[in-house]
Amino acid sequence: MPEKILILDFGSQYTQLIARRVRELNVYCEIYPYNNVPALTEDVKGVIFSGSPCSVRDQEHPTVDLNKYLGNTPVLGVCYGAQLMAQELGGEVTPSTIREYGRARISELHNHDRLLKELTLGSVVWMSHGDTIKEIPDNIEVIASTESVRVAAYKLRDQETYGIQFHPEVTHSEEGKTLLRNFVVHICGCQQDWTSEQFIDATVADLQQQLGDDKVVLGLSGGVDSSVAAMLIHQAIGKNLYCIFVDNGLLRKNEFEQVLDSYKHMGLNVKGVDAKDKFYTALAGISDPEQKRKAIGRVFIEVFDEESHKIEDVKWLAQGTIYPDVIESMSVKGPSATIKSHHNVGGLPDFMKLKVVEPLKTLFKDEVRLVGRALKIDDAILGRHPFPGPGLAIRILGEVTPEKVNILQQVDHIFINNMKKDKLYDEVWQAGAILTPLQSVGVMGDERTYENVVALRAVTSIDGMTADWSRLPYEFLADVSNEIINKVKGVNRVVYDISSKPPATIEWE
Repeated sequence: MPEKILILDFGSQYTQLIARRVRELNVYCEIYPYNNVPALTEDVKGVIFSGSPCSVRDQEHPTVDLNKYLGNTPVLGVCYGAQLMAQELGGEVTPSTIREYGRARISELHNHDRLLKELTLGSVVWMSHGDTIKEIPDNIEVIASTESVRVAAYKLRDQETYGIQFHPEVTHSEEGKTLLRNFVVHICGCQQDWTSEQFIDATVADLQQQLGDDKVVLGLSGGVDSSVAAMLIHQAIGKNLYCIFVDNGLLRKNEFEQVLDSYKHMGLNVKGVDAKDKFYTALAGISDPEQKRKAIGRVFIEVFDEESHKIEDVKWLAQGTIYPDVIESMSVKGPSATIKSHHNVGGLPDFMKLKVVEPLKTLFKDEVRLVGRALKIDDAILGRHPFPGPGLAIRILGEVTPEKVNILQQVDHIFINNMKKDKLYDEVWQAGAILTPLQSVGVMGDERTYENVVALRAVTSIDGMTADWSRLPYEFLADVSNEIINKVKGVNRVVYDISSKPPATIEWE
């Protein structure tokens, strides 16, 4: 097992960001709910307490037994984590006179302390809290302050336990990464040897031991996660991995053939299944977005199950589950009430009695791409924009028909190809076209038309949790609109979506 940092999640919106910043230092870390943390083992080099939307003054505030951690391993409490430790150790936490939210500057700094080494006076830090530490016990030393927060950072005397009132994990904290490096590397002593190459070597060895000579089946989607998972398992067991790529009739134009060709060039054992008609039949007459998703999920499972049974003695189902999915399922708030069924077909039906293998379940999305590059997977797959599991079905508002799919595929093809041609594709996190149920009056030649309105959508984002609409050049949008209206029969109006998330979502359904 690699050495690691444990992050105790008290419900902060920034907890995953802490983990990502630690991973960027090439140090492995794991997130656990504060109330379900494994015992400390020799490979745990330190612990970070996250922030929280709760207040330590609440009667039912989340808490932990500090005796398990303090003095046994280095500890860093962030915001709520710092307040929790201060209060439990005999200090006093009170409501802030004003809510401290946003940028602040360090006005006092003990940068002789190892946590604050190389930080500078006046450095900007990001505050986000409604409480403040008013009084500290005698065994705590204040090591940093801002103009409005006296206890911006503290240390327990005679042990490597620290609390900070600000958030070093957000980019607004100018020297936050330096502080985290000081804690993880200099205080906890982590070696910074957790790399893509190390992950691949360890994972392939683990897969070989776990799977042996068993056969594994995997549903490929053409996306990053399933592709990287497939290559890792292929390196471990070769031809005993059977990949199934289903054409649901809702992919982008020519995507089935192009992706299938890419996989075969990668040496994978892939079978393409044309199931378009089954999906179109299941979708006939359905307009409700969630019902469309359920119909697509049901048919996918039926097709996948049918194809899986054609392979003798399959023991395992491989899935491209990544770490945020795992975190969500065991979060402080519990599993989400409604699974995002438009992302992936969730779950294995009971009648498929297969064991599950998930080689990417410890990785974030950006780490999956890094591993993919180390595996020399084609950039056309690794750089592919996220694409919803139900495909174009949720970009066709209302009932899905083959005719509507054909129109949208043509529109989408023009939009995406022009983005690639003008070198805009890699600047955008996700882009696509939406076929609306609206018809509008137009003029083509000497004739009036009454045809479809399509919307173009492009957003910038880091992880899809929030997104801003992309400021694509006017000239580009004008050229794309002109080409769509001239070449796609049935479309006479193009609009561009300038909504951000929140309050809008990236997809329209």
